[in-house]
Amino acid sequence: MAKDNSGGMLVAFVIGALTGAAVALLYAPATGEETREYLGQKAREGKAKAREAMDQGREYYAQNRDNLVTAVERGREAFQQARERGDQV
Repeated sequence: MAKDNSGGMLVAFVIGALTGAAVALLYAPATGEETREYLGQKAREGKAKAREAMDQGREYYAQNRDNLVTAVERGREAFQQARERGDQV
């Protein structure tokens, strides 16, 4: 079974976005204190969004895990029944 790597991709995207924003701000005309305050605020917001996305991903996984397990079990049962009947598998 293939692993779903969408959570890792989301984290990489968020980190990349934050890094890009930080670099852009470093070249923007603002005082160092204003820039540090802004970066800190955006980092906290990004952390909160990442945590929310992670929680949503876990919830989605928990809700759909049973459906996936059931589908795999039914597939195995169908395969076994076809094998017992002598069907070409």
